[in-house]
Amino acid sequence: MLKQQKIFFDFLRFCIGSAKEIPGSLKEVDWKELYAIAQKQALLGVLFHGIQRLPKELAPEQKLLMQWMVMAEMIRKQNIRLFQNSVKVCQNFENEGFANCIVKGQGNALLYPDSYMRTPGDIDIYLAGGRKRVMEYVNKVCPNQVMRYHHVDFPVMKTAIEVHFTPSYMFFPIHNSRMQKWFKEVMDLQCSNVVTLPDGYGEITVPTTPFNVVYVLSHLYRHVFTEGIGLRQLLDYYFVVMMWHTDLTNLTDSDSADLAALQWELKRLGLWKFAGAVMYVLHEVFGLEEDMMIVPMNEKEGMFLLDEIMRGGNFGQYDDRLGDKTGEGKVHRYFRMSLRNMRFVRHYPSEALCEPLFRTWFWTWKKLNVTK
Repeated sequence: MLKQQKIFFDFLRFCIGSAKEIPGSLKEVDWKELYAIAQKQALLGVLFHGIQRLPKELAPEQKLLMQWMVMAEMIRKQNIRLFQNSVKVCQNFENEGFANCIVKGQGNALLYPDSYMRTPGDIDIYLAGGRKRVMEYVNKVCPNQVMRYHHVDFPVMKTAIEVHFTPSYMFFPIHNSRMQKWFKEVMDLQCSNVVTLPDGYGEITVPTTPFNVVYVLSHLYRHVFTEGIGLRQLLDYYFVVMMWHTDLTNLTDSDSADLAALQWELKRLGLWKFAGAVMYVLHEVFGLEEDMMIVPMNEKEGMFLLDEIMRGGNFGQYDDRLGDKTGEGKVHRYFRMSLRNMRFVRHYPSEALCEPLFRTWFWTWKKLNVTK
């Protein structure tokens, strides 16, 4: 492992609280390189949370420190805006008769030691009622939006909003069928789980932790085959797993049954092998203890996944192995993604081989079923 990358992992564990002591390796830190890694992985706010607790002699030099501070303040303000907008969006859809919940995003931010240190993205909101009803409403308010398999854009404010008819999906048909059935069984509960935001911003509805421990993992898995995942997404899942264990409280027969039920669900949905890889990454990068893992870690698959994460950065934006993605057309993207996913066939054959078939099927389905 590269020296500065190891120091980055050491310091990251201190920043999130899994390591209580300041790492000794900071004596050899190159702060500019750590800044570059944190920027690539969308973790600038998380690292600044730790920098604030360092003695002056270990902190970055003044110019870089000020640059970091400015970025952390931008992230804080973005989180404030998304908290406020999430409340507005939830309330709007509730007024329109849609049970809803915010998936990922600001719900995950609430799990962090500081809810303002997570680099936010857009607002992803699940609406109950099914694809047809949701699309009728979206087309009435914002005509001509492009429908994806599980969501549609809803451009009614500066903050990007994705409206989901289903929280996620998988490419292998059998696993996807099981997942969609599971969503139908559990989504009513998710739409009734109300939480209070910090500093009086209001209330939103977010999924429960038992739901997130499966859902967020499946979301990560799908992104492996679309563009890629970064450490920010893995850090979200680290906090989900930690919260899942916190909710279990004392280790009892009932808790053992909960773990067994979770593991059965992961196997049934085809997520077991990937979960083992993720546990390795959570251990190596964030310091997750083995007794906190939801499945045994898979070192071989985990090393492969970690390499993909460090190469590609946040959502694979920095992965240039197949050339520049700027301005590419739909056909070029189709073949680039298909070629990209060939490297995953050996690791996750069912999803990697079904991904291009899924895209082709859904394109055909839309042509036959969606009227202009």
